[in-house]
Amino acid sequence: MSEEKNGSIWTPANIVTCVRIVLVPLWLLVAELARTGGALGSGGALAWSSFCLYVFISLTDKLDGYLARSRGEVTDFGKFLDPIADKLSVVCAFLYLLELGLVPSWAVLLVVAREFVISGLRMVVAAKGVVVAASDLGKWKTATTMVSICSLLLSITIPVGSFENVCRMVGYGSLVAALILTAWSGADYGVKCWPYVVGDK
Repeated sequence: MSEEKNGSIWTPANIVTCVRIVLVPLWLLVAELARTGGALGSGGALAWSSFCLYVFISLTDKLDGYLARSRGEVTDFGKFLDPIADKLSVVCAFLYLLELGLVPSWAVLLVVAREFVISGLRMVVAAKGVVVAASDLGKWKTATTMVSICSLLLSITIPVGSFENVCRMVGYGSLVAALILTAWSGADYGVKCWPYVVGDK
């Protein structure tokens, strides 16, 4: 049922999305407390709380979409809010990792620039009453990005050792894949939208 039929935007899926948005600044606060308190790399409670909270945020990204589709409650409010929650969680995490020197600035620039370009293209085609479907590349991009962020966060949560090195390797390997998919999916979406941008359709 849509929001027009049930008269409410507060579906379970939209509530989960709102919770995710609220949890992002909370996660950042806990992460900063862990960093400034010297808890990173100690395996302490504060460091683990930061890691587990971000994993939970990542998992809710799939939960709200599943709830909306399975319950037939896909709403315009959810379509507007979900991408904001996704971008907020990813950009905040990358900026935090950048502050720690774990990701290069050009990688963060690529991620942020892609989101700005895609958002602009969506507005242009939406103004013409057109919805351009995203490909599965975007889903793979999101999945590899979350794996990369969670792996890098885990690597700074646990004490230095062999497992920390494995987490770091997984984090950087999935980061490379995520950046390739970020550029690829962005280019794919741009090609699909270009005819509407230049007025050919």
